[in-house]
Parts: sequence; structure tokens; C-alpha cells
Amino acid sequence: MSQLKGKTALVTGSVQGIGLAIAKSLAGAGARIAFHGLASADDVDATAQVLEDAGSPEVRFFDADMRDVFAIEKMMSDVADWGGADILVNNAGIQKTVGLAEADAATWDAVLAVNLSGAFHTMRLAMPTMGERGFGRVINIASVHGLVASVNKAPYVASKFGIVGLSKVAALEYARAGNKQSGGVTVNCIAPGWTETAIIEPQVEARAAQFGGDREKGIADLLAEKQPSRRTSDPSEIGALALWLCDPIAHNVTGTTIPVDGGWTSQ
Repeated sequence: MSQLKGKTALVTGSVQGIGLAIAKSLAGAGARIAFHGLASADDVDATAQVLEDAGSPEVRFFDADMRDVFAIEKMMSDVADWGGADILVNNAGIQKTVGLAEADAATWDAVLAVNLSGAFHTMRLAMPTMGERGFGRVINIASVHGLVASVNKAPYVASKFGIVGLSKVAALEYARAGNKQSGGVTVNCIAPGWTETAIIEPQVEARAAQFGGDREKGIADLLAEKQPSRRTSDPSEIGALALWLCDPIAHNVTGTTIPVDGGWTSQ
């Protein structure tokens, strides 16, 4: 597969989990990968090797703090100097499970900064060049919590509802950029349900504690509560969907939010 040969993809939060799975899928299609995250030197080297082994002709690491506008602007300038992002995947995210009465300003500010404001800044800086080129793909990793709410997640839910709205606006503003031949510029969200990543681990541990520390029972209980399929998703499944959205054939799929949630948001 080489449908992304000659394209450059910036994937934030891509040293593990869903972000790494997406980066691997895009690398396998021939894209140059700008990967990003908070990682040790060993983790950076290991991730670069994974992406090269997956098929990327060139990889480069960026470590911008997504809470810091100036760091994001520096990263985007460096990516532009490297050739610019034809594909932007905003995956970096944080979550803290806390009730509204117990949530503090620092939690709210951090979650909104990383999950929503960070994506806004990468998009505003990357998308004008996409429009000029007539090809661009923005994929924002939202969540089922960008479509439905859950208790004890006010900052997270607010950030994910926000990124869905932001994506719709950007999709409309760039809908006429490019054409069928060039591939156009599209903006979409993927909304995972329970997916096997580190971000859900605190919830798994809390639920497992209700069953004497039995992790499998804790996961089963979480799934029974929300996800009708009773199956978790693997990050590679999100990667495969992201790759399809990046294909030129998806030029008319824009402004959508695609759940990968076993029926959660159909209830």
C-alpha cells in the first residue's frame, strides 16, 4: 500500500495507544511521519523504529507541550519547514475522572488546553497550506463522550463535545478546497468507545477493585454498562479507519463523527 507516498502526517500523542496505531497505519501507506508525545529518549528511538519498520520513509519526533501555545506554534513551524503536514491527526489527550463539585480550575484548564485548544492551534496553523495544495486531512480523535455524556467527566466531555463542533466548522470552511482529483480537504472525528489504551486504565482499576482486584471482571462490568457489543476495540482498528479517511477516495466524507463504540451511542 502506497496511497500516501509523498505525504507527511503529523500525529500528536503518537508514542503509544491509538496515536501510535494511527501513525503505524499511515506509515504503512508510505507517509512520512511526524510523531509527537511526552517520551523518554529510549521511547522516542523505539517508536521511530516501529514506524520505520511499518514502512515510513522518514520519521521525526516532536515534543511540544500541548498546553503551551508557543510550543505548538514552534512545532508547527518546524513541521512546515520539514515540508508541512498534509495529514493532521489530533490524538493527544488527557482525562481526569472527577465529580463536578470536586473538579478544580487546574483540572479544567489542563483538560481543555490539551484536548481542545491544542487541536484548534494545530488546525489553524496547518489548514491554510492544505487549502492551497488542494489536499488535506484532519482527523480529530474525539470520543463517545463527544456525543453523549457520563458522570464525573465534565472537563473531558466538554472538551470532546467542543472538538466535534470545531471539526464541523473547519469542515465547512474548507469544503470547497481542492477537487475530486486532488482529494480535497476534509475534517472528521473518530469517536472511540472502550478501547484498550492507557487512558482508561484508572477506570479499569477502580472497577476491578469492586471485584476484589479482578481486572477481567472489572472490564466486563464496564462494557456491560455502556458498550452493547461487550467487546473492546483494539487501537489498530482506529488506525485502519483513519487510513481510509486519508485516502483520496474519501474526498466527500467531511464534517462527520464516526463512532467505534459497539453501539454505545445508538442507545
